[in-house]
Amino acid sequence: MHIRREATRSMKQFKTESKKLLDLMINSIYTNREIFLRELVSNASDAIDKLSFAALTDSSMSLDSDDLAIRIAFDEGARTVTVSDNGIGMSADELEENLGTIAHSGSEAFKAEHAEAQGDAMDIIGQFGVGFYSSFMVAERVRVISRAFGSDESWAWESDGIEGYTIEPAAEGERTTHGTDVILYLRPSTEADDTDRFLSEWGLRDLVKRYSNYVRHPIQMMVTKSEPVANPEDLPEDAPHYVEHQELETINSMTPIWKKRSSEVEQSDYDEFYKATFHDYADPARTISFHAEGAISYDALLFVPSEAPFDLYSKDYEKGLALYSSNVLIQEKCADLLPDYYNFVRGVVDSPDVTLNISRETLQQNAQLRAIAKRVERKIKSELQTMLADDREAYESFFENFGRGIKFGIYNSYGMNAGELADLLLFWSAKEEKYVTLREYVLAMPEGLDKILYASGDSRERLAKLPAVTGAVKRGYDVLLCTADVDEFMIQAMRSYHMDAVAGDAENPGVDARDLDLANVSTADLDLATEEEREEAEKTTKDNQGLFDAMAEKLGEKVSSVKVSASLTDAPACITTEGPISLEMERVMMQGPDAAMAPRAQRVLELNANHPVFAKLVAAQQDGDQDRLALYASLLYDQALLVEGLPVDDPVEFAKNVCSLM
Repeated sequence: MHIRREATRSMKQFKTESKKLLDLMINSIYTNREIFLRELVSNASDAIDKLSFAALTDSSMSLDSDDLAIRIAFDEGARTVTVSDNGIGMSADELEENLGTIAHSGSEAFKAEHAEAQGDAMDIIGQFGVGFYSSFMVAERVRVISRAFGSDESWAWESDGIEGYTIEPAAEGERTTHGTDVILYLRPSTEADDTDRFLSEWGLRDLVKRYSNYVRHPIQMMVTKSEPVANPEDLPEDAPHYVEHQELETINSMTPIWKKRSSEVEQSDYDEFYKATFHDYADPARTISFHAEGAISYDALLFVPSEAPFDLYSKDYEKGLALYSSNVLIQEKCADLLPDYYNFVRGVVDSPDVTLNISRETLQQNAQLRAIAKRVERKIKSELQTMLADDREAYESFFENFGRGIKFGIYNSYGMNAGELADLLLFWSAKEEKYVTLREYVLAMPEGLDKILYASGDSRERLAKLPAVTGAVKRGYDVLLCTADVDEFMIQAMRSYHMDAVAGDAENPGVDARDLDLANVSTADLDLATEEEREEAEKTTKDNQGLFDAMAEKLGEKVSSVKVSASLTDAPACITTEGPISLEMERVMMQGPDAAMAPRAQRVLELNANHPVFAKLVAAQQDGDQDRLALYASLLYDQALLVEGLPVDDPVEFAKNVCSLM
């Protein structure tokens, strides 16, 4: 129905269904009231795009694109916020159709009609026709004044968002050129709903920077500037004097840095964007920029920080990348775009193709997000592998900051992510005294070893002195020293490491693909001895079985058995374990909240038959001196615990035993 110029001001009722929808949308669809400005700016951007597209397709239209802009203003006294554009504008009929019919999107219809030009001449943002009504979350009344391009009539739509709306000719002078003004009369501010923050320059600027900073058209606002002037005569010369004035300023960046090709951007520009956007004082360690086109098109700009944030491993830390759609912020931290083990990565993903829900705060189709996340994950891994290969020092620094999270990625997936992450791991080599990868460990393995050896504890300096470690190193084997609390659990989840075949050349014969188990060097069933040493140990065990049984009886439940070690070289004894629980796993679990319920390792006391102490044990057994044998057994067990970094069961008893021996 055409609304004539002489129309009287009469209330048009929202239909019952529309009233329910409007109430639902205002109170339920949006979770964050401050996004009203994002929605109004997006509508204004669409109006400018429609006008620009019309000018491209109609040569008779005269249009200066440099003059097209969005303006934001506020009046603290009148409690109004105004969003204006000089776009295509609306006639009375279009106001009736677009604002009088809830969930009718003129932008969506225009977008569908001109789909072939989307992203080129225009970048239509609107989809659902409900964004405008988010105004009623903060406003008790909204007035829209619009003049269609080429028309000499301006019309005003007004509503309180409850019963209905009016459409009438605009007052003379309200809108003299094409475009639209949306005037929000804000609700009174309350303790629960602070609307006063929208009546300030800093408040509106903050919302634009957060949600609409990269809208492709200028967003302008009158801002207060101060400049130094000559001092009045009544002030001393060295006292600075400033005068404030109002100035129209573009407050958005418009062209996002992630839309540009990396060849067009200096690294210093990326660094400044990263530090300003993610509030970091240091430059990023790595910058990853890529663009995808196809069924889902998107731009991504990712950063690997140089330092771990202080709360990275706290329960309050939130992972995620900023998700934009057509340069408009949808989610500040979209967790679905990053796996947990890459939670340290920061950055932006911008796609016009993701299907948003009606509030544009979440997505409708997770399949789209999964496709983007998979590509993001591959890009991160590729960049880390490049860093590992080309800049070892930088990668070692990165791993010291973020390696714990990668290890958790293997542990939390019960080893399923091991194939994806194992080659990114670094371990300290007891033999080389430097970081090595699992691949480097395997390539350097001596013949005859079919396992990757490791030791777990709280300090690599202490681990390097463990009898089991020194014994392995003296035999020419390397041992990986693991000091993170997650290491033992991660390795138990991994169980083995698969290395792909390495091609050979004239100097290096190459290596076949291999699957190698990871073995704790302090495990009782690990055998690094030669055949001769093994036979000698078996003979010693057989000859002194009574001694071992007597010592096991004296130690009671502390150990599951006592036996000869074929691997010890210098130490008189050591503690090893049987079963799935290692000493390090026991130590970590004992520090947890359920320490009383934590499982204990099955401990084995292994003796060095070539050490002088062993002869003392044999002599005490042969002399039938059970008291001295009990003293020796207790002392050897306690000192072996201390070497492992574990507390003795009874420090007072240990001190008495030492004094007794003295």
